[in-house]
Amino acid sequence: MDNVPLVTAIVLIVIGVLLAVSSLASRVSSKLGVPTSLVFLGIGMLAGSDGLGGIWFDDFEIAYMFGTLAMVVILFSGGLNTPLPQIKSAIAPTLVLSTVGVLGMAVLTAVGAKVLGLSWPEALLVGAIVSSTDASAVFAVLQGVNLRKRVALTLELESGLNDPVAVILTVVMTANLTATESLNWTILPEMVQQLLIGVGIGGAMGYLGQLLLRRIPLSTGALVPVLSLGLALIAYGIATVADGSGMLAVYLAGMVIGNSPLPERQFLTGVHDSFAWLAQVGMFLLLGLLVFPSRLPEVAASGLFLAGYLAIAARPLVVTLCLLPFRFSWQETLYVSWVGLRGGCSDYFGNHSRIERCQI
Repeated sequence: MDNVPLVTAIVLIVIGVLLAVSSLASRVSSKLGVPTSLVFLGIGMLAGSDGLGGIWFDDFEIAYMFGTLAMVVILFSGGLNTPLPQIKSAIAPTLVLSTVGVLGMAVLTAVGAKVLGLSWPEALLVGAIVSSTDASAVFAVLQGVNLRKRVALTLELESGLNDPVAVILTVVMTANLTATESLNWTILPEMVQQLLIGVGIGGAMGYLGQLLLRRIPLSTGALVPVLSLGLALIAYGIATVADGSGMLAVYLAGMVIGNSPLPERQFLTGVHDSFAWLAQVGMFLLLGLLVFPSRLPEVAASGLFLAGYLAIAARPLVVTLCLLPFRFSWQETLYVSWVGLRGGCSDYFGNHSRIERCQI
């Protein structure tokens, strides 16, 4: 017990250094055009067991819990900043990308993975893992970028709404790979169930939240973000326990609350923006710590091939077909294709904890 204060101090120093370095490095990344999430990931790798920091971390259960918490915080912040009156122009393409687009990405990615020599069950699992976009990376990329509102909303809504299909695909493909369950058509009703439960609970929690925030004065305004964050965590937990999409519930709850006439709205969104950045930094640092760079050379060729295939062929083809009826320009379609590629690994990490390795 005598060493507890010393150990605590050292741990806090390490965490403080990582957060400070990550925050300062974001300035450099913005000037160079490098995604901040990639910078945070790289800092985590440098601090990890194979890097300069030598921090050994391989506890996937803790990483999963923190990753889930981070995604809840990030999605709730995104929902708070999504204007409901303007989403009409983006809702149709978003729904297509979040359903048909995810399925198409899973299938085409599986074809590419099959070319690398994986069996079909393994290839389909890889396809499911990278089929959806990552909200944390997408929201971070879009901050400060001057885009047409329709394009920005399509990307934000897609990353917030495509979790149900990706989660079901990943779980089903995992069960198929381990031979505990065979592929069948029950996957479609399960996807619909996740969507409906997520929408119902998210809407209900959002309505309850805006009532509480508007009608019950707290002892201090500083507690408003604390209450709203608590509601976001409850929304995720209830939806997940009810076999729905917790991430969708959180995002919709944030949208309902954020579009309500709240007395502390500007303060609320500002604090949650800070929460979201802290969550993003922590999540990607943790993901970096999980990576063992010494193991990457053996899978580097396959990983680079698959990444190139996704960027050049799979994602652009799927997005082009999905957005064809909605009259996006080719530049906008290409932008949606490439921005949506960011963060597939972390999105899967936040969705499913039973696979113990995520290749970067």
